[in-house]
Amino acid sequence: MPKTFDLSRSLAALEQDSTLIVVIEMSQSSWLVGGMVPGVERQPLKKISAEATGLLALVHRWRGEAERAGRPIRRIAVAYEAGRDGFWLARWLHARGIEAYVIHPNSVAVSREHRRAKTDRIDTALLMRSFLGWLRGEPRHCQMVAIPTAEEEDARRPNREREGLVGERTRLVNRMKAALIRFGIRTFKPTLRKAQERLAGLRTAEETPLPPETLAELGRDMARLRLVREQIKAIETARLRRLEQARSQSEGPHAMVRLLARVLGIGIETADMLVSEVLSRDLRDRRAVARYAGLTGSPDESGQRRREKGLARAGNARVRRGMIQLAWRFLIFQKDSALAQWYRARTADGRAGTRKTMIVALARKLLIALWRMVTTGEIPQGLKLRPAA
Repeated sequence: MPKTFDLSRSLAALEQDSTLIVVIEMSQSSWLVGGMVPGVERQPLKKISAEATGLLALVHRWRGEAERAGRPIRRIAVAYEAGRDGFWLARWLHARGIEAYVIHPNSVAVSREHRRAKTDRIDTALLMRSFLGWLRGEPRHCQMVAIPTAEEEDARRPNREREGLVGERTRLVNRMKAALIRFGIRTFKPTLRKAQERLAGLRTAEETPLPPETLAELGRDMARLRLVREQIKAIETARLRRLEQARSQSEGPHAMVRLLARVLGIGIETADMLVSEVLSRDLRDRRAVARYAGLTGSPDESGQRRREKGLARAGNARVRRGMIQLAWRFLIFQKDSALAQWYRARTADGRAGTRKTMIVALARKLLIALWRMVTTGEIPQGLKLRPAA
């Protein structure tokens, strides 16, 4: 029996004579809207400005055309590909009584020609065919993306902002070190507390002060670095405050973060990332969890020939990077766990290639184990936990 959150096919029967079907090919300045209007032989195609009100007016106009043709509309289904605009339009349409779906771009089959034609009109027709197959209930015809609420999207922002700030901090530090190396200075550390005070006293390899423009540039970089570090600290402080305020909650994302943070080797940052990005989602089973993280393989099989092309990388890149890093850390902090023993048994030959391949398998198994832990309370065998605070 299909589950209610199975997004691989529609669970409602399609009555095409009373259903207005609309697809949107979205760009930054304009939208190309295609429709299948019951009672109208042509398939209308209209380019409009990127405005929801214009889209709604167009849908109501097509609905009027169908009713004038003697086909009263009882259902309106709209779909577009996931992209830069996110999910606000789907939520906006839902609030106005219109079914809205977001199609996973990688699930739409495209031509395998070496130089295939690609235009907005062709893409719109392709979306319409894929959406029609999904509405008819054909399994795996295309895949829909679960539409998060505004609150769920907002909960991901602190972790993603911190990730960007950490990257910016690294770029600033590397840029300052590169500027100093040009003058033979290799021992200066921009991250020290009194680094800015020491800038004026630096001497080049020729025992001369730093040139004034270089010194001014380094001073501005130090000011940016200080601001970035303050913003990172503010995000971390606010997160800890939210967790403290939600300490009485025994369920929900905050409870998941507190439970994961008890695992040796997992800190608050990793726990928050995993919960906000993957573990708090209503995923169907363990295969869906691994697939969402992009930790599944991509086999290439034809006849007797079979080879693995590596990770599919079609899922959440943040989760994939974080889990592979966590898998290496897990081997240090959880040496006696069943998962660590499984990894050591598979990599007993000591080859570097085997270890790198199997660490991905460990990351996949570990993610599934953590998902079961926060959803069902099943503690992985041999896992060491910190005492509950």
